[in-house]
Amino acid sequence: MHIDHVGLSVGDLDAQLAWYRHAFGFPLAKPFEVAELGLRGAFLLGPDGVAVEFLERAGSAHRAPARSAPDELLAQGWGHLCFRVDDIEAVFAALVAAGAGVVSPPSPSPEPGVRFAYVTDPEGNFIELVDRDRAVGG
Repeated sequence: MHIDHVGLSVGDLDAQLAWYRHAFGFPLAKPFEVAELGLRGAFLLGPDGVAVEFLERAGSAHRAPARSAPDELLAQGWGHLCFRVDDIEAVFAALVAAGAGVVSPPSPSPEPGVRFAYVTDPEGNFIELVDRDRAVGG
């Protein structure tokens, strides 16, 4: 078993797709619409085969964004999207240059041998970057 995709409800599908495509270089695949629900969506594909599904539904509301990664944990449910990267400083700088909001710059994680950082996308959704010197669990 492996993760196929992660879904993200957004307020402006076109703007979010454009930003993620520019910031991460992910290709667009499988746009769709469910007219009776006022729903539009599309998938962006990561290089490892995992997709991010963006969903825009008429009438949806954005919850207030947290000010920090620990504050994000005060709301239950999925809290962030995490990408494993090889060069956290370079990816962090590229995302900030593309307009990402800085939550916390690259720093050591509580997990030994790991560095992490947090940014937000244009709608305030948290994105974690993690750079591992070793595999998970070993």
